[in-house]
This record gives sequence, structure tokens and C-alpha cells, in this order.
Amino acid sequence: MLQLLFLFCSFQISSTVKTGSHSLWAFSTLIIGDTQFPEFSVVVMLDDIQVAYYDSNEKNLIHRQFRSEHEDEEKEDGNFIFGNIHEDMKGLFSTYQFNRTHVHTLQRLAGCELLDDDTPGPIRNFNAFNRVKDSALQFNVQQKALQTEGSWKIKWSQSRKDSVQFMYTRFYSTICIKVLKNFLHMKKNYVMRKVKPRVRLLQKTLPDSGGVKVTCLSTGFYPRHINLTLLRDGQPVSDHQITGGELLPNLDGTYQMRKSLELSLEELRVKHHYSCTVEHLSLDNKLNVKLDPGVDTGSIVIPVVVLGVALLLVVGATLVRPPPSDYVPAQSSGYSNLEMNQNQNLEL
Repeated sequence: MLQLLFLFCSFQISSTVKTGSHSLWAFSTLIIGDTQFPEFSVVVMLDDIQVAYYDSNEKNLIHRQFRSEHEDEEKEDGNFIFGNIHEDMKGLFSTYQFNRTHVHTLQRLAGCELLDDDTPGPIRNFNAFNRVKDSALQFNVQQKALQTEGSWKIKWSQSRKDSVQFMYTRFYSTICIKVLKNFLHMKKNYVMRKVKPRVRLLQKTLPDSGGVKVTCLSTGFYPRHINLTLLRDGQPVSDHQITGGELLPNLDGTYQMRKSLELSLEELRVKHHYSCTVEHLSLDNKLNVKLDPGVDTGSIVIPVVVLGVALLLVVGATLVRPPPSDYVPAQSSGYSNLEMNQNQNLEL
């Protein structure tokens, strides 16, 4: 019912290799209508790990999978921030035109980033009403500057914008970065680990056409950021010819990605050389793999988790080696149905 694509949002999970940045994200859902869920709920993610939960019934931040050294302070901060977000989303909800006899959702993805040089990145905030992107916000922490898009840009007066900018400068950015650093310290052995990808370049004969599908498969890597490129005679194949490329979680906490190229009989008559390159934080140098013509990709099955929190998300996320001793898979973590289904309607 409540969906958030495991892209962990398109701006956050990309195929670009990053240099060690970390993020803290809050996935908030406001529901108007008769359901078994709380009116307002939030799932908090450190990178791709669920670390906390909040809803309007409990009105208290609940830590997940670990006990924080700053639990009381974080609960106070969380209750303040999420209480404000709840009221703000209710106010935004009242501006929409909708049939009040039906169930409607307003979802918000908001978070901050700590760059690899330990400086704060921008704070981003996205809204979607009934699965349609509505508005967006970005706050530059260094310049204390606010940018808005969509209905926020249209509806906000200058005084409203000044008030919101003050809240981000005085409270939101400070609290988000502080909590992000606390969580990173507690979970550093997990989120800062590096697991090398296993990469193969495979081909499969297509029985219907007689052509061939060439597939570059990379699996078992962590963190999730990766560059995977299919090459023809040493040059990248055009994106419009490639299928796949989605980042998918494995059951053990790592990730996988595959990209494929279909070649017709006519194309096979031209003797091109195909290869695959991979860049990842766990690798000192770019990894180059040549075609292994003796393996049928149809025989390879890589277990994946259904896309949905995640991370999540992106929310989900999980590997090809045993997880660390302090890691608890989402399936057995005791989350409520709402937390595990928080990710179904947000299309950003």
C-alpha cells in the first residue's frame, strides 16, 4: 500500500562510485482515511540500514537493531523534528483537492549527507501526494541557502521561505548531522566495510532469434555505489542498447547489478570484442573482464530481496558473505507491518 522504490531515491542510489559519503534519511508517511496504520509514521535509515522508527501513536523515537549511546538526546531530537514534520505535512495536505471518502497518502523523503572529507553535504527534502511527485527542497548547509521546487516554490511567500530557512539553519541541519555522526560511530563496522564484487561476463544464445545476449554480472559487493560498463571494442555501449542496470539487494546484505546487450545474427557476423569494466570502493584499480563464452547466463540465479524498504531503499539492502555479528536482517527484526511496507507509493 505504501511504496518507496528501492532506488533509495534516484538521487541517492546511483551507479556512480562515490568516495565514502554516508547519509541519514527519514521516510515519512501521512495517511488520511480509514486504515490500520498510524496517521503518521517515519522509518529512519543510516545508508541502507533501518536504525529507528517513529509514529503518531507512540510519539517516541524507537531505536532498531542497536542501543545508542545518546538515546535520550536522540529521542528528544527525533520527537521535536518528527513532530514538526507531522504538523507541516498535515498543513500541506490541507492544500490539496481530493475525495475525502478515500484513503490518501502524502510521503516525504528527507535527509542529510556527510561527505568523505567529513563536511556536511546538502539537505534534501521530497514530497509525493498519492504517488505523484509534488515538491522538493534543497538546503545548502555551507551557504545557508534554501531552494524550492514544485508547489512549495509556487505557494510559499517570502516570509514563509525565510521561516523555513531559519529552521533548517538553526535546527534541522545541526540535528541531522549530529545524529548521523552518532549512528555512524555505533554502526561503523557494518556501514564502513568494503566487500569486493565478483564479476563475470557471460553469453547466452537466444533460441527464438538465434542471436546472443551478452551480460555483465557483478554481485556480492558493498557499499552499493558501483560503476559497471559494457564495452564493445574498448568503447562503452550506448545506454539505449543496454537492458538492466538496476541495483538489487542480495539476501546477505551485499548488492548485485547486471547489464545486458542483445546481438542479432547480423551483428554477430561482425567480429567485435566485448568486455566489462567495474569500479568500486573496494577495488584499488578498475576491474576488466573479458567474455566467457562457455557459460549460459540463464543457468545463473542470484537471490534478491523484493524491492521495498529497504532501503530502501535502497530500503532494503543485503550480501554474499556472512553478515557481521551485530547485523539483524529486516525479516527477523520485529518491525511492524507498517515499517516493512513503508515503501509502496512514493514515485520520485
